[in-house]
Amino acid sequence: MVWPVSSSPASMSRTESRRPAPPRERRLSGIGVSAGIAIGPIFTAREPALEVARGTIEADAVDAELQRLAASVARSQKQLGKLRVRLSVLPEEGEQEIAPLIDAYAHMLGHSRLMREVRRRIAEQRVTAETAVMDEVEALAAAMLGPAGARRDDEAESRQRRADEIRETGRRLLRNLVQAPFRNFANVPQGAILFAEMLRPSDAALIDPGRIAGIATEEGGVQGHTAIMLRALGVPAVMGAAGLLAGAKSARLAVVDGEAGCVTLSPLPRTVADAKQGIAALARERQRLSRLRRLPAITTDQEPVELQSNLELLAELPLVAASGASGIGLFRTEFLFMNRETLPDEQAQADTYRAVIEAMDGDGVTIRVLDWGGEKDIEALAARGLVPDTLDHNPALGVRGLRLLLRHLDLFETQLAAILLAARAGPVRVLLPMVTNVTEVRAAREIYERVARRLRRRGEKLPEKLPELGIMIETPGAALAADALALEADFFAIGTNDLAMYALAVDRAAADVAPLYDPLHPAVLRLIQFATEAALRLRMPVSVCGEMAANPLLTPLLLGLGIRSFSMNAGSVPRVKQAVRGVSIDDCARFARRVMEQSDPERIAELVGKFGE
Repeated sequence: MVWPVSSSPASMSRTESRRPAPPRERRLSGIGVSAGIAIGPIFTAREPALEVARGTIEADAVDAELQRLAASVARSQKQLGKLRVRLSVLPEEGEQEIAPLIDAYAHMLGHSRLMREVRRRIAEQRVTAETAVMDEVEALAAAMLGPAGARRDDEAESRQRRADEIRETGRRLLRNLVQAPFRNFANVPQGAILFAEMLRPSDAALIDPGRIAGIATEEGGVQGHTAIMLRALGVPAVMGAAGLLAGAKSARLAVVDGEAGCVTLSPLPRTVADAKQGIAALARERQRLSRLRRLPAITTDQEPVELQSNLELLAELPLVAASGASGIGLFRTEFLFMNRETLPDEQAQADTYRAVIEAMDGDGVTIRVLDWGGEKDIEALAARGLVPDTLDHNPALGVRGLRLLLRHLDLFETQLAAILLAARAGPVRVLLPMVTNVTEVRAAREIYERVARRLRRRGEKLPEKLPELGIMIETPGAALAADALALEADFFAIGTNDLAMYALAVDRAAADVAPLYDPLHPAVLRLIQFATEAALRLRMPVSVCGEMAANPLLTPLLLGLGIRSFSMNAGSVPRVKQAVRGVSIDDCARFARRVMEQSDPERIAELVGKFGE
């Protein structure tokens, strides 16, 4: 006999109680590295585990171990070759970002310091290839990063990228040594949100932006190669979202907001609706900002403002062109000297500078000469005894920038000669880093003019008027001596990141003092004001670079202080242009006077946030 199922409320309540409760919405904070909003099902792509054992070997096994290493190198080089083929299907910006990176990986697998030292460890220390790779990679990466006190803001990002390149090369070697599989994304469903513990640039090169809607990772930051790749691919992405993979176990759907830097797991219907509205709004915003590309950077009272881009890698040139920047205000040349066994000669440097100048098609390029800051990846400098094998206790206060160049004139003169040769291709300026007194500027100018005379005697055709020679204002000493320095230099570039660091004695990469780093501190603003006024009194060009230049909230304040030239990362140009086009100089000047009357950084931040309300 079959008993009927009761339909009483109590029975239904017991039945419903057995059903699993729907997952609750959960929001995770991270770092937005690629703007945009994506909605889609979660696909988790974990990297296959890499288990590597440390060990030693007998003397008679050294040759066999070196052969194992050689086989791993050969497999790694073959994989990089396949990755190069993959580049042809990437957007142009993505291709140009990762191609130099693959070249860097290939160089490190060749006749590099890394491979020489790995082989030496195997032969002399009699350790396995895996042990030698792990030890040497970490030694080089640690030396590259240096102690906390060695970091400067305009170098920390570059040094971190170089350390990551070394570690990625080491990982590839180790995976091939132990024959561990690599991650791939061939089975990611259409329209999915990719979740991972981290993504490397080589992973990003495998991503199909037409297939993957968005990306979220537990590790990573805004300035790495992977982040640049994802921005080039146009994939909304958030990195550094702690607890991401654990939360994904109970979630099927996610919203990634690359602008706000957040990931929403199991979003409620209302959250999904808001995200869809956000996608539409972003599309309209992008369309509006793209129209700004061809509009002039001019205030409402018709004051023109120069907005230029910083450049560190040649791969960033397409981003500069797309931003609408009116030139390159800070071309960092350190990359030319990195991952090399020998220093680049005059011709090699001239060819690179000429390529950048020609790419800008008549817009100005300001080339900063080598600003070594203790980076151990400039192996050629250490090999020639130009820099110490070990970092100074505090190289931020030691022989660096122009101080180093004035001690090693062949290095300085070669770079100046290369810039002068390239100057035939278009407008260019020369920028001296880490200046503190007029004696340094006078010495540099004398060398500069001597190099020009030598080139002319050699029969080289140089511009009739030599490119302007300017200086970085990035130390309190330079800012306070700006009136004297203005008599010796042709232009100023105020480096706000380092100026704030030196003025406040704060390395913001050090967690225990990072909260004290504040570019709106009255002391920092007064140094900027003093240097700007010194330049303006002589009607000398003065620009601001660094994060302050890239922040549209600070644009009215800097305009009010007299700045009319800004240099920033290419992605910030449209929003700063938007800020410029929405203010008048009179209003900015009144606002700056009000700010400079304040002594409380919090009050200054409050005023900045409320400007225009």
